This record gives sequence, C-alpha cells and structure tokens, in this order.
Amino acid sequence: MGTYIVRRLLQAIPMLLIVSIVLFGLVNLAPGGPLSQFSRSRRMTAERAESLKRQFGLDKPVPVQYVVWLVGNDWMKVDTTGDGILDSHGTRKGILRGDFGFSYKTREPVLDEIGERLPNTLYLLGFMMLFTGLIAIPIGIISAVKQYSAFDITATTLSFMGQAIPDFWFGLILILVFYATLNNPFTGEALLPSGGMYTLGAEFSIWDRIKHLILPVTMGLVGWVAWYSRYLRSSMLEVINADYIRTARAKGQNERKVLYKHAFKNALIPVVTLFALDFPYMFTGYIYAELIFSWPGMGRLYYDAATSRNYPVLLGVLIIGAGIVIISNLLADIAYAYLDPRVRYE
Repeated sequence: MGTYIVRRLLQAIPMLLIVSIVLFGLVNLAPGGPLSQFSRSRRMTAERAESLKRQFGLDKPVPVQYVVWLVGNDWMKVDTTGDGILDSHGTRKGILRGDFGFSYKTREPVLDEIGERLPNTLYLLGFMMLFTGLIAIPIGIISAVKQYSAFDITATTLSFMGQAIPDFWFGLILILVFYATLNNPFTGEALLPSGGMYTLGAEFSIWDRIKHLILPVTMGLVGWVAWYSRYLRSSMLEVINADYIRTARAKGQNERKVLYKHAFKNALIPVVTLFALDFPYMFTGYIYAELIFSWPGMGRLYYDAATSRNYPVLLGVLIIGAGIVIISNLLADIAYAYLDPRVRYE
C-alpha cells in the first residue's frame, strides 16, 4: 500500500503540471483582463495602464508569464522601483516554492487570503457532510430493506423534490421564511440570522455559531441527502440480493449483522467513488451558499476573484481545487482496499 501511495503521488506531479498549463491558458484567454475593472475610472490614463501592466508583468508574453508564475523570476533581472517583471514586490519564487503571488485587489499574498478562507469552508462543509451522512445513510438503508413500502415511496418522492429544487432559490426561501417572516417570540428578533459566521460585535457564543450554520447547512442538505440516499438505496438493493448475502442468512447470522457488516460495507464502495468525485465540487462549487449567506469561504473568494479578473487568486483557488481532486481520488482508492478485501494494491 505504501508503495502504491508513493507511486500515485509521483504520478500527480506531471498531472498537476498539465492542469496548471491548461488553467493558466484558459484564464488568460478570458475576455477582458485584470485592468478591465479600472477601465471606467477617470484616473486610469494610458500611461498609468502601461505602468500597471509592467508592474503586474502583463506586458510579457503569456508563456513568459506562466514560467514566472511557476518557477519565479529569480533568473530574470528585476527592477523593484516600479518597472519590475511581476509587481512592485520585486522577486517572485513561483508556486513550486510556495509563492502564489499577490492579489491584484488587496496586494496581500494569495496564500494568506486562501489561508483565511479555507478553514471557514472546511468548517461549513464539515457540518454539511456530517449531517448528510447521518440522514442519508439510514434513509438509503431503510428504503432498500423496505422496498416499495410507505417509507420508501415517501423518501423517493421527497428525494426527487430535493434534487429538483435549485440551491440558490431554496437558500433565498430559507432567508425569506426564517429571517424576514418568523420572529423569536421572546425577543422579537428574527428567528435565524440571514448570513455571516457569527454576530458582529458580540461575544463568542456556541449557540450564536450554531444559528449561523443552520440555514447554509440546510440549503446544502436538501440536495445532497436526496442524492446520496437514492444512490445508497440502489447500491443496497444490488447487494442484498447477492448470493453471499443469502449464504450469510442461510448460516443463521443475525439480520442486523448481515445488513450492516456484509451488505452495507459492500454497498458503500460505489458511494465512495461518488463522494470522491463530489467532494472537490463541494469544496470549490459551494458558491451559492457562501454568496447568499455572506459566508467568507473559498467559494466566495473564487467568485470575487473571477468577477474582478484577479488572476493570481483565481489560479491559486483552481490549483488547490485540482490538488484536492487528486487527493480525494487517492483516498477513495485507499477506502476501496478497506471496504473490499478483494482489492489489493501491489
């Protein structure tokens, strides 16, 4: 297993290199540019625009910009007085040495901005995935065991509705109901806050943090619970009709043991594959919840960087997202070996 993991990590290096080339090219081919946000400003003269291009390194060919972004500009002569190859901060080390550059908007290091937002996204997604598992797994198992029962029909109907509801619409409805309509009968305030991670200016309170989590987590739960419960139901139905399950029952094993030790463990294998594909999307694609509920996470950082043509931040988020795709698939392969004894990596 150790050799396999090392081999997979080594294979990830050229893969990330190819991904970085594609992402850098696509970002630079997008209409507009980093300076387009200043185009309507009266203070943006032609001379000022040319100066900014030199400071940001935008006057260089795209291949040169990519090489500097990747390996730094130590090998190039840099003028730190304002006519530098990349920016007014002078020498760049490149992302291979942990230097993702500086944000065009805030002039702060890209990794610092990502480091501030990353824990917030993991905090939100952690609770969403926890409750998704706690709700979706029992529903999927019971629906499969009691196929075509009233519970199964109800769960199926609700899951179809959950998958059909647009996330952004449901988030706005939650705000309309729990913030704008319903009030706390004791204080007269809104029942739940409309956004943010906590109440600004208030002392730390666990209940305050929980209240701010309820709406964004609920928004994600509706779709993901519907998706995973239906997928687990289908997987369980295939497993519980297998020969080895009938054999386990014929040996007189307890039904609960048969379901949870044999059937459920094997039914999780395709679910793990699905989760490995979905987790990067959850990580970088949970934009609607972060925008609607003013959650300062990676999704909102990605959206702000894309709309303002903040290339260093945009590329930093995309590269980290690509790395998460590779790592999540590696973890899925390791989970296969644990769930299915027939899987071995030599």
